[in-house]
Amino acid sequence: MNRQKRQEIFERLRADNPHPTTELNYNSPFELLIAVILSAQATDKGVNKATAKLFPVANTPRAILALGEDGLKQYIKTIGLFNSKARNIIKTCRILLDAHDGDVPRERRALEALPGVGRKTANVVLNTAFGEPTMAVDTHIFRVANRTGIARGKTVLEVEKRLLRLIPREFLQDAHHWLILLGRYTCTARKPRCGSCLIEDLCEYPHKVED
Repeated sequence: MNRQKRQEIFERLRADNPHPTTELNYNSPFELLIAVILSAQATDKGVNKATAKLFPVANTPRAILALGEDGLKQYIKTIGLFNSKARNIIKTCRILLDAHDGDVPRERRALEALPGVGRKTANVVLNTAFGEPTMAVDTHIFRVANRTGIARGKTVLEVEKRLLRLIPREFLQDAHHWLILLGRYTCTARKPRCGSCLIEDLCEYPHKVED
């Protein structure tokens, strides 16, 4: 795919949704961090349902520590892998208080040092909470990048690096959200809705299907 096509793709995505953001509900970097940790192998809708009850009661590291691991589990038990997630969140809260004065760090290395936080989660927090032009490649973005030809790669890291290099800089801040939404609702895994896609004519997928 050439530069002109990529430019047109992201111009269309921006025109359609000028201010995209995560579908996770949050009001602070800490709430976003917890929501993203909970979202691993879970839906945003399911996470939002749990955090709607959790955050009014505990939305700081100190408050979640006061709940304790068992208390936290009562709020997140509807989410997959809630036992290990509760354990990681409690450990993360302790580190935030002991090493970062209760604040969420803005550095990738410090974020990835937190239990339950990998590269993808760190990228989401850096991008969405702190406005860094990062690219959190999940299954949706990996599929869309490869299928459309925007940035093909065999691994998540390879796709991430190619996207950061190939997407025009003016779109990098929001590209993460546009591509996730495209993959979640239009360029779906089993049967892409090509006829409803606003970039169908620019996409280089050879097996396009009608809705």
